[in-house]
Amino acid sequence: MEKTISILGSTGSIGTQSIEVANKHGIKIYALAAHSNYRLLARQCIDNKVKKACIFDEGFRDSLKAILDPYGIEVLCGMEGLCEIAGDPCSGMLLNSVVGMVGLLPTLTAIDAGKDIALANKETLVAGGKLVMDKAAVNGVKIYPVDSEHSAIFQCLQGNKRSQLKKILLTASGGPFFGKKRNELENVTIEQALSHPNWSMGNKITIDSATLMNKGLEFIEAKWLFDLDPSQIEIIVHRQSVIHSAVEYDDNSVIAQLGCPDMKIPIQYALLYPDRLECDCKPLSLTDYGTLTFDKPDTETFGCLKAAIEAIKAGGAYPCIVNGANEQAVQLFLDKKISFTRIGDIVSSVLDNFAFHDINSYEDVIKWDRKAREYVLEKA
Repeated sequence: MEKTISILGSTGSIGTQSIEVANKHGIKIYALAAHSNYRLLARQCIDNKVKKACIFDEGFRDSLKAILDPYGIEVLCGMEGLCEIAGDPCSGMLLNSVVGMVGLLPTLTAIDAGKDIALANKETLVAGGKLVMDKAAVNGVKIYPVDSEHSAIFQCLQGNKRSQLKKILLTASGGPFFGKKRNELENVTIEQALSHPNWSMGNKITIDSATLMNKGLEFIEAKWLFDLDPSQIEIIVHRQSVIHSAVEYDDNSVIAQLGCPDMKIPIQYALLYPDRLECDCKPLSLTDYGTLTFDKPDTETFGCLKAAIEAIKAGGAYPCIVNGANEQAVQLFLDKKISFTRIGDIVSSVLDNFAFHDINSYEDVIKWDRKAREYVLEKA
């Protein structure tokens, strides 16, 4: 049977590579969505003969419509458009690679529609992990991780008893400022923060990698994806990004997944699971690398990582609050309104300035996300 997917975030790094993977393996693309890059979105829609397109920024709706109308492609916009695509029964899987909290409601919508999900949107599980996983269980929906680290863990779990898992080893590249201390980061520029040593990503995710918040978000994601206690997750800085993560079992045996830093591997595994087919990526040669290194993360210098771990240990709305605060702080940094080190200071401070609250609904997530952003704007 022909597999049909829809992709949210199609013009980003994950989205464009997902289209390449789909085209290589004969996966039909039903609908595509992007934030504001309407020209690239239009090209993708025409090339892939999709049925629906969504531009999140409503200001570009008319421009996209003018290009796609002659091709009979329906044009949607905003959150309503994302959710229409997410829930449309004409595609069997949703690949969600949008950035930020905007990804949560489409994920919940797709789960309600009974669709399996290839998930590359971190905030879905960081802010609404319990809601998402509970709903997925009720609806019999499978969530396939697209992040290289979570895909690695997922792969290392195959063929083994989940009950015998002892802990996971979540690897981190360390970002562009590995080994630096706080006083050396006071005057970091946007350009320096956007220079990641191993991966090509969007601005927000790249800044998160520089602050190590990205690894903090992945720590929270791993807790929900693999039903772990935070004490079962260990972060290891591995500069070469060859070992994408590993799993330790009760007998102290450790199984790791390795490969060159290339997102097509986890994307393809999520879309084609359980099959492994030819992939357009460089084969791994360990002798070319020669040496692989491992270090402990510096949670004192990189306060965002420490805050994220403390947030999931505290539970309730804290992960949502920390995530919202980080999104707002990163945007302020990119707008040149706060310094690089101020991001970590602000994100860390929310843990002491918000009382414990539970998350029982999507509305709760939106409420505490909004309050966190308001708090950051006041502090900035």
